Amino acid sequence: MTPMIRYGGGPPIARDPARELARRELGKPIYHQDDPSFFERILNKISDWLNALYHRFTDVGGGAGGGWLGIVVLLVILAVVVGAVWWRIGSVRRNAAAPGALLGEAVTTAEDHRATAERHAAAGQWPEAIRERLRAIARDLEERAIVPPRPGRTADELATEAGTALPDHADALASGVRLFDDVWYGGRQGDADGYRALVDLDDRLRAARPVPLGGVS
Repeated sequence: MTPMIRYGGGPPIARDPARELARRELGKPIYHQDDPSFFERILNKISDWLNALYHRFTDVGGGAGGGWLGIVVLLVILAVVVGAVWWRIGSVRRNAAAPGALLGEAVTTAEDHRATAERHAAAGQWPEAIRERLRAIARDLEERAIVPPRPGRTADELATEAGTALPDHADALASGVRLFDDVWYGGRQGDADGYRALVDLDDRLRAARPVPLGGVS
């Protein structure tokens, strides 16, 4: 015979349906307003784990020396855990920010990119301004046949190819691309000084002439 449960003055209810009713009732948000958040629960579990480790090592070592040994071992474990998490986060960021093509597939001119860069600069949008100015440099070098047009070229590849054709400006090109990489992929904040450095580089490259084949000037 199925056990019956009576709530208040109502009719008796079988045990299994009663259990389900109780579960639904207790699942309402009003009963969980003061429950710890998911993040707090994770922190509590980590804290409990660290406490258990500490007591395990101090109990094994015994005495004051054992306590110090437990603390040292605990710190080593913490360092390993933090290092693993940091490496994982860094790996994700590096993969997410892998350098891509500097120029898109749209047909643009160097002047288009310069005008866009100036609009971003006027608005204080320095990362975008820096990117557009480097795109202007890349497109200008292609328009003047200093480097051949090539879809998918990265900023680093541009510095290498253009630096070979314009050796007097190779270091400046490398610096400009490094600035772009740091701001656009490395998460550093761009600023007006960085943008002006690329404007100056653009002006100097526009007046530069490639080294003739064979290196004869």
